[in-house]
Amino acid sequence: MAMRQTPLTCSGHTRPVVDLAFSGITPYGYFLISACKDGKPMLRQGDTGDWIGTFLGHKGAVWGATLNKEATKAATAAADFSAKVWDAVTGDEVLTLAHKHIVKCVNFTQDSNCLLTGGNDKVLRIYDLSKPEADPQEFSGHTSAIKKALWCNSDQQILSAAEDKTIRLWDRNTKEIVKTLSFETSVSSMEYIPDGEILVITYGRTVAFYDAHMLELIKTVDAPASIHSASLHPDKDFFVAGGDDFKLYKYDYSTKEEMESYKGHFGPVHCVRFSPDGELYASGSEDGTLRLWQTAVGKTYGLWKCVLPEELSSENTDALYCPPAEIKA
Repeated sequence: MAMRQTPLTCSGHTRPVVDLAFSGITPYGYFLISACKDGKPMLRQGDTGDWIGTFLGHKGAVWGATLNKEATKAATAAADFSAKVWDAVTGDEVLTLAHKHIVKCVNFTQDSNCLLTGGNDKVLRIYDLSKPEADPQEFSGHTSAIKKALWCNSDQQILSAAEDKTIRLWDRNTKEIVKTLSFETSVSSMEYIPDGEILVITYGRTVAFYDAHMLELIKTVDAPASIHSASLHPDKDFFVAGGDDFKLYKYDYSTKEEMESYKGHFGPVHCVRFSPDGELYASGSEDGTLRLWQTAVGKTYGLWKCVLPEELSSENTDALYCPPAEIKA
């Protein structure tokens, strides 16, 4: 008998969860940050979903959130025309970076010294966090609001996706556009995998994989519903996607076949990401919750416990699966 996927539900937000990001693996485990329209980004223990703290200071919806690899710094992008940098250990606000319009995305360089931002004013900005008073570098070219911007190629290039239905690859040093991809509809999400230089994007019902260096198409997979976000497993064996129909889909990366689908949210899924160890993936939804899903259902990991009844034979070991139903802030 197959074992049932039982996600951990992380409540605490009061509005839709629109972005999430994991840190790298640290001596204290790994961590998860969520961006929410309630204006209160939250930090959690990544493997359990346990609430650690809430970053208080924004005066509008928070559209983007990220952690550096060491989980010592956090950054958030908000509708109050600002991006903020936080001490992720103490929760203190370190820096407020004023913008001219709504900020949608933030991304640290690998050394955490620079922050990339993008938003509704169509301009990419790079802030040197060691010189907060200095003017940022600015990159102009998009004709509509920027939805996502990421460092790539050892922080020498930038990938940006905008509502002008394009993805652009920029050279950091020359500020020039290296290549532009155009789509029939706006790109809804973008994930960069440094190991292998793979770019994962979603638009409409399509999940597409590109070579991040040359922006050449590797493959596309069509889903049953409009997809808002997708994430590739660190081992690149499979990927997960979520969107309008409240479901999480898991696909074989090589064959493109659907492996599983789960319905756990009570609203469209806005964001999904694998943990750095690949043991789970997190999803954020219109329903105001985060949910954590096991990659290998039935494995004892985090708060999940797999109990095999002794009286059952080895041929019929349907696991008793007992995670807590809800993790509250």
